[in-house]
Amino acid sequence: MDLNEHNKEEFPPAHTAEHLLNQLMVRMFGCERSRNAHIERKKSKISYVLDHKPDRKEEKEIEREMNRLIEEDMPVTFQFVTRAELESLIMEADPDSPDAHISLERLPEDVSDTIRLVRIGDYDVCPCIGRHVRSTSQIGRFEMLGTNWDEMTHSFRIRFKIV
Repeated sequence: MDLNEHNKEEFPPAHTAEHLLNQLMVRMFGCERSRNAHIERKKSKISYVLDHKPDRKEEKEIEREMNRLIEEDMPVTFQFVTRAELESLIMEADPDSPDAHISLERLPEDVSDTIRLVRIGDYDVCPCIGRHVRSTSQIGRFEMLGTNWDEMTHSFRIRFKIV
């Protein structure tokens, strides 16, 4: 199987949490997955473009829901598909399923013909070649360290760590 080269060594628990957080933010705020994430073992930061600054209640809900999802112990599985199969999968997907929202626009221009999809239960699916845990319970606890809001760009940055 010919996959693209991978140029970084992720901390699997935090990287898998990034996938969960992306889907949670999409569902809570109707935004896109983050295009600006810096995921590390000690502390991570990730930004989203939102239509409003989340209030304290919404911030607490993000943290609570992340830990609920982690505790669900959802399996993290991989599926290998060709680009043509992926396009077909997206087109045929139920509009409410995560498959319907897979974005091809973020794939690199030189993407290999075989694409690896990472699935977290039936909650999230995303093309990715990074390292992940086998199930969400292996992530640990999600702790929000703080947030920042940029009114000009409507950018909401979340700083978090995995304990």
